[in-house]
Amino acid sequence: MGNSYAGQLKSARFEEALHNSIEASLRCSNVVPRPIFPAVVKPKVEDLDKDLVHRYTQNGSLDFSNNLTVNEMEDDEDDEDMSDSNSPPIPYSQKPAPEGSCTTDGFCQAGKDLRLVSLCMEQIDIPAGFLLVGAKSPNLPEHILVCAVDKRFLPDDHGKNALLGFSGNCIGCGERGFRYFTEFSNHINLKLTTQPKKQKHLKYYLVRSSQGVLSKGPLICWKECRSRQSSTTCHSIKPNSSVSSTVTPENGTTNGYKSGFIQTDAANGNSSHGGKSSASSSTPARPGNYSLSPRPSFASGDQATMFISGPPKKRHRGWYPGSPIPQPGLVVPIPTVRPLSRTESLLSTPVPQTPLTGILQPRPIPAGETVIVPENLLSNSGVRPVILIGYGTLPYFYGNVGDIVVSPLLVNCYKIPQLENKDLEQLGLTGSQLLSVENMILLTIQYLVRLGQHQSRALAESMLTTSEFLKEISYELITGKVSFLASHFKTTSLGDDLDKLLDKMQQRRGDSVVTPFNGDLNEYVSPQEAAAMSPTQNLDLGNETFQIYQPQLTVARKLLSQVCAIADSGSQSLDLGHFSKVDFIIIVPRSEVLVQQTLQRIRQSGVLVDLGLEENGTAYQRAEKYVVRLDNEIQTKFEVFMRRVKQNPYTLFVLVHDNSHVELTSVMSGSLSHGEPGHGLADRVINGREVLEAFNLLVLQVTSCPYTLQTQQSRISTSNEVHWMQLDSTEDVSCEEKLYFGLNEYSKSLQWGITSPLLRCDETFEKMVNTLLERYPRLHSMVVRCYLLIQQYSEALMALTTVASLRDHSTPETLNIMDDLLSCPGKNRSGRGHMLILRVPSVQLAMLAKERLQEVRDKLGLQYRFEVVLGNPTSELSVAAHFVARLKTWRGNEAEEWVPRTYQDLEGLPCIVILTGKDPLGETFPRSLKYCDLRLIDSSYLTRTALEQEMGLACCYVSKEVIRGPTAALDLSGKEQERAAASENDTEELLIDLERPQSNSSAVTGTSGSIMENGVSSSSTADKSQKPPPTPSFRSPVPSAGLDEGLSAGPAGPGEPLKQECDSLGPPLASSTTAKPSPSSSGPGALPWPGPPGRAGRPPQAALPPVVILSKAAYSLLGARRGGKLPAAAALLPHPDVAWASPLRPPPPAHAGPEEQSLYYRRWTAARPHHADHGNPPDPASGARACHPRRLLLSGPPQVGKTGSYLQFLRLLFRMLIRLLEVDVYDEAEINTDHSESSEVSQSEGEPWPDIESFSKMPFDVSVHDPKYSSMSLVYTEKLAGVKQEAIKESKAEEPRKRETMSMMLTKYAAYNTFHHCEQCQQYMDFTSAPQMSDSTLHAFTFSSSMLGEEVQLYFIIPKSKESHFVFSKQGKHLESMRLPLVSDKNLNVVKSPIFTPSSGRHEHGLLNLFHAMEGISHLHLLVVKEYEMPLYRKYWPNHIMLVLPGMFNNAGVGAARFLIKELSYHNLELERNRLEELGVKRQCVWPFIVVMDDSCVLWNIHSVQEQTSQPMETGVSSKNVSLKSVLQHMEATPKIVHYAILGIQKWSSRLTSRSLKVPFSRCHVHDFILLNIDLTQNVQYDFNRYFCEDVDFNLRTNSSGLLICRFNNFSLMKKHVQVGGQRDFIIKPKIMVSESMAPILPLQYVCAPDSEHTLLAAPAQFLLEKFLQHASYKLFPKAIRNFRSPVLAIDCYLNIGPEVAVCYVSSRPHSSNANCEGVCFGGLLLYLCDSFVGADLLKKFKFLKGATLCVICQDRSSLRQTIVRLELEDEWQFRLRDEFQTANSSDDKPLYFLTGRHV
Repeated sequence: MGNSYAGQLKSARFEEALHNSIEASLRCSNVVPRPIFPAVVKPKVEDLDKDLVHRYTQNGSLDFSNNLTVNEMEDDEDDEDMSDSNSPPIPYSQKPAPEGSCTTDGFCQAGKDLRLVSLCMEQIDIPAGFLLVGAKSPNLPEHILVCAVDKRFLPDDHGKNALLGFSGNCIGCGERGFRYFTEFSNHINLKLTTQPKKQKHLKYYLVRSSQGVLSKGPLICWKECRSRQSSTTCHSIKPNSSVSSTVTPENGTTNGYKSGFIQTDAANGNSSHGGKSSASSSTPARPGNYSLSPRPSFASGDQATMFISGPPKKRHRGWYPGSPIPQPGLVVPIPTVRPLSRTESLLSTPVPQTPLTGILQPRPIPAGETVIVPENLLSNSGVRPVILIGYGTLPYFYGNVGDIVVSPLLVNCYKIPQLENKDLEQLGLTGSQLLSVENMILLTIQYLVRLGQHQSRALAESMLTTSEFLKEISYELITGKVSFLASHFKTTSLGDDLDKLLDKMQQRRGDSVVTPFNGDLNEYVSPQEAAAMSPTQNLDLGNETFQIYQPQLTVARKLLSQVCAIADSGSQSLDLGHFSKVDFIIIVPRSEVLVQQTLQRIRQSGVLVDLGLEENGTAYQRAEKYVVRLDNEIQTKFEVFMRRVKQNPYTLFVLVHDNSHVELTSVMSGSLSHGEPGHGLADRVINGREVLEAFNLLVLQVTSCPYTLQTQQSRISTSNEVHWMQLDSTEDVSCEEKLYFGLNEYSKSLQWGITSPLLRCDETFEKMVNTLLERYPRLHSMVVRCYLLIQQYSEALMALTTVASLRDHSTPETLNIMDDLLSCPGKNRSGRGHMLILRVPSVQLAMLAKERLQEVRDKLGLQYRFEVVLGNPTSELSVAAHFVARLKTWRGNEAEEWVPRTYQDLEGLPCIVILTGKDPLGETFPRSLKYCDLRLIDSSYLTRTALEQEMGLACCYVSKEVIRGPTAALDLSGKEQERAAASENDTEELLIDLERPQSNSSAVTGTSGSIMENGVSSSSTADKSQKPPPTPSFRSPVPSAGLDEGLSAGPAGPGEPLKQECDSLGPPLASSTTAKPSPSSSGPGALPWPGPPGRAGRPPQAALPPVVILSKAAYSLLGARRGGKLPAAAALLPHPDVAWASPLRPPPPAHAGPEEQSLYYRRWTAARPHHADHGNPPDPASGARACHPRRLLLSGPPQVGKTGSYLQFLRLLFRMLIRLLEVDVYDEAEINTDHSESSEVSQSEGEPWPDIESFSKMPFDVSVHDPKYSSMSLVYTEKLAGVKQEAIKESKAEEPRKRETMSMMLTKYAAYNTFHHCEQCQQYMDFTSAPQMSDSTLHAFTFSSSMLGEEVQLYFIIPKSKESHFVFSKQGKHLESMRLPLVSDKNLNVVKSPIFTPSSGRHEHGLLNLFHAMEGISHLHLLVVKEYEMPLYRKYWPNHIMLVLPGMFNNAGVGAARFLIKELSYHNLELERNRLEELGVKRQCVWPFIVVMDDSCVLWNIHSVQEQTSQPMETGVSSKNVSLKSVLQHMEATPKIVHYAILGIQKWSSRLTSRSLKVPFSRCHVHDFILLNIDLTQNVQYDFNRYFCEDVDFNLRTNSSGLLICRFNNFSLMKKHVQVGGQRDFIIKPKIMVSESMAPILPLQYVCAPDSEHTLLAAPAQFLLEKFLQHASYKLFPKAIRNFRSPVLAIDCYLNIGPEVAVCYVSSRPHSSNANCEGVCFGGLLLYLCDSFVGADLLKKFKFLKGATLCVICQDRSSLRQTIVRLELEDEWQFRLRDEFQTANSSDDKPLYFLTGRHV
């Protein structure tokens, strides 16, 4: 196989081309493999060429006996071909006939009679070159069916030279162009049960007798006419006079298969396809693994002979496609060579070493024999033949060995890596089903010789890299090879000289030019007038406002969470707590426009100011330092950046590598680059050691085509890939105004059935191209296409302005585009028009196109009508001054020196942009882009990345209506509909066949049917086709909601404008983390719709996405969706820099998301040697590749908004780092300060500790001052009686009150959660040992509790490192006690008290890391957790001691934890006293204090009052952050500390005043952080049932027992606002769910009458009771509502019964100190689980208002009745039966019961 311009192609590349095409054939499921666009499917044996398989395969392996001669093989083969052989036929399932078609034998599917008896008298017209032949139908043995067949596909008289394939017409219905015999046999209803073969079923030639009767003629001689000869003789074939070729005698068969040479007709110059030869290549090949040693060449007289065989059977004259003679100057001779014969097999698979005869029929040459390469071989054949090593040892070669190439590529193809069973299962194969190597070689060679002319050319072109084919084009232009083509286009299609015609037009119009806008093309004005014309309307483009939209915000957050995941992974590769700032650099490919575009986004986004990198005034100029282009200047700029990285260790740098799939070549492969400017630069930067090792540098690779980064050698972990969310369903984004319209949507739009599809193929253009390609076989097809395209646009311009007769010679597609481009500006005074992109990858061709189109435009006087812009990535945009003036008018307030720098700046300008360069590089186009002409993107662009990049030019956001509207716009009729369906379902037809006529193409290919059928339309049709068809469904207006409406991700602050970042995606969303209202970066800007509605009085309208015109090759791939799955393009090789890892692989998963596709490519593709990832070494131990831990990949479709997303990510990352250094703490002023008792005893301010004498004389302030209790019942004091209570606005039942917080910077003394990592506390957290849970031991600890009335068993989990804090039995097994220090210990570096922290639901968020708060000293810290949460806490805090509560407390509240901490601690104190007493220590000397602190305590402060300043204001308060250690050590040093029951500190507030510090110590409630004396409080217990207010209840009990509670006012505690876990309310729901959507249950439904049918709830009884009491004060205690003179009397308990009621706490214990209740008439009585201390006599001491109410709460109904009787309550209180209630639990959950009554 070869190509028509092989003189310029490198042989090495050719070999690779061959390699790839062979592999493609093996994977092709079609009977006739077509190589250009292979469907990637698994090769099933039955799908390969069946006659070959049948002929050569028995039980999966070859069975050639060594003594079988060549000719016997050939005869056997022919016999099988001709007859139905004895072996069972391969079953053939015929495709069902289309619905409604005729299936009668002898008739075609159109119902026309084909039988010879019916047609013998008919006059049948057949095209030239066709013959009438007779076909036999198995169902009609007596009849012959008449067919017309192209005689090239029939054999000659000798049974030879029939072209492979078929071409025939139906003479019944007249349908033409059947290219496959299978298709034809279906049409004529042969109804075959075996594979259709023309050899079997076309039997006779048909001849006309002298009477004109058509009758059966001679048999068609499919069999070669030859005689058997012995294997030692050779064929006598008449050698061509120009080739001196003879044969070497052969001494018998050998085991080795030896290549001979095969004659081709190309050498004779009589090839039917323009002279093809055996194989082609130019410059010398790499000789592969063979050592080549020089040998002496023979003298010319001593010339040996060379064996020649005719082409094998089933081959045609143009058997080896090849190319004409190349430039002789390019042929480099190589020394005479002889490959060393290999002793071992070339293949790992054991295979029989038999001569592979029967297909190529080379005569076997014995090992050691010689083959002479004739001197004139190269000059005769024009190319160097490639000898592919098949199997066995090569002969010696002598003579001009430089004229041949010996290549191992074929044999290397079959080195399929050993596939694992799971891979085979995935492929649906077993090991025994794999073909043997011989079979694969046979099938390959069969495939190779079947290539048609265009296909071989296209295949060869597709095998070159982009750089290589661009060099080839450049070469053709430089050397003048295109001169013939250029001269062809010097005349118009009508035959006129083009330049003369244009000059004539110019002379005719004189100096005048076509009016720039607001006028027809026949209106002329002077150039001065044209230049002065100014558009009147300001288009208000709205370009400058960019917004961040919800999808961009979501992706930015995904990136952020992935960065957090890296930090949390425990790999120590990223410590976010280390950084306080974010800096970045963006690296982009070499595109000046892309640099400017990125700079614009950075400037408009305000990100530099937001990150604190630049000042507001200078940010615009300084932006340039943050964007670097991958060119030769990058080295210096990047070194500056890396210096910044090293010098700023506390800054987290982000290196954004945008469009990271471009130019990802390896530095090491420099020899391959041929001096390409961008070669290896990205690799040097991204994969440099400095970048990989910098701990403060994240690498973010951003791409729309991630496939080249997803190989087996990928440096990016799969978990670090962040993909744009799937955009498939329109319903998902119903809130968005704009929807993304990308590749998938373009493919799907073909099913809309609209008359002007968005994705089109210009069939007429393709036909013209094919004609030209045959005429100019030596030129690259892109050169031919480009010249034709230039002519098409030139003639369209002329046709529309002056030479109307040229209309018929422009394709309707081209004419339509130009008509739209020219007419649009003329319609109004705005001058606005469309943009057309012509994609011309070759820079030289693009410059040619620009010059030519500009010349034609100027000569026609259109230079003010539209601009022609060259879009060259290496240069800035150049636009004529008058067009720049027009753009500035539209934009309004642009500076004088403004010029357009990006394509978006050309919004509204009527222009043709000729976009050149290897790849589009992510440039965004304006909304005025209407047409994308990709007709030049053909077989050279056959990788997924290339096609998706090119299509990416047109991708954009559109209004919802565009996607939802056009579904029923066109009704496909009858036959067209069938064909559309057929083309969709038949994947074989998606593979392109460039020679196939277009008559039966499907209805979805672009222009209308008549134009397609006729090739060139009449001018009337063309006129119609120019007018855009009315599509009312597209014109529905955009909903007119302003841009500030719609969703919001978080409440924007008052008057805070929303973040603006890209003019694309519908309603913008403010990020809740956004600090300043500065504009932000754009995502997709190429948006083909007008600006925001209603802003300049223009009606809103929904515009369509750009129309894309594709080459036939690309259209076949992108237009075809397999059953609604991925387009066929998804099966292509993903990128030229990668290779398939195995020829045998499953197809890409259908409906696969980006994650699945990534896994597929990572499994099945490998980086080629020149790829930057090729050198990524595998880990020697595991074999896994090294993934860089700080590297992320962001992938999303083209123009979806990735730039905006990553700029938002930088902003979020910065906010998070600040947030990591900040904490939200509660900032609330104390409550009830006016109800406090005044302190009668004065204390001196400067005292560090309280004096016990004076302190004990202070009264206890029973009022609660902690702001978290602001909605609780007040505690009654005499002072409170005088306060008038305002009505409290009743809040909704379950609506949590929003508490005030303030953001504070964390200091070095803070407590942290699991998200904090640093070197110092690494050991303390001990994440490394987390997996080895065995480092901790579990110990049971049992004690008896009088309160619970039973033994309690707790569990300690003690890490090995903490065992020193405990005492174990002698055997070391049994835990005996926890060590306690002595009161007299004076170690300055120790905190004596064990710290207990109860925690629930906060295994991640609880502030349980006290390392920094304790200044790193050793301390005893115990986490108290519920049994069911223990595994989670143990996972996150493996180095902490855990105290695990019994399972019975899994649903209990915080009261239970505090009760058990205190009980356990007292029990332990007794054990330690006993232990130490034995050692001579007095019992009272053992330290009796413990610390109980919440898991949200974050910072501690010390306050002091500053001296009076000169101002008469109040003296200030100075605060300093201190460690928990210093606070505890100070409190533990209190003189006579053992006489205090509880010590605490006050809650921090920004409102702390010097007045509140005037009193250094208060005797009042303390909360959240207490030093508890468990010895003194032995008889005061926490209520273990309680969920709320357990500390207020405990404080009141302690005080009533006469014990001292002291609060240190010069210390304060900051509590973090933790949003999860903790004192979390139960979600109360019914025990038996009736339906999911039930109304919420109100607190008054938490109780019910006993034995009622009330809905029972799944919640603890105590919880229901407490919640009910909080909301039921109106019902329970009406007399006490807002009447603080008459509080509710609560005996031995404090319960929250609502904020409008005061509670008077009274203890029933003897000698307790209680509030003075003389003269108080109580409004109610609350008796809660009262014990025997409460008696009737006690209650008779208190007075109650008439009508006061009573509530008695007991554990069960019987104890409720007993309590009523025992307390003689019926004497003074009246009860009714209906006043008895229970909590709404089932009896299993032990409900609480209560009774209400009225005082009489």
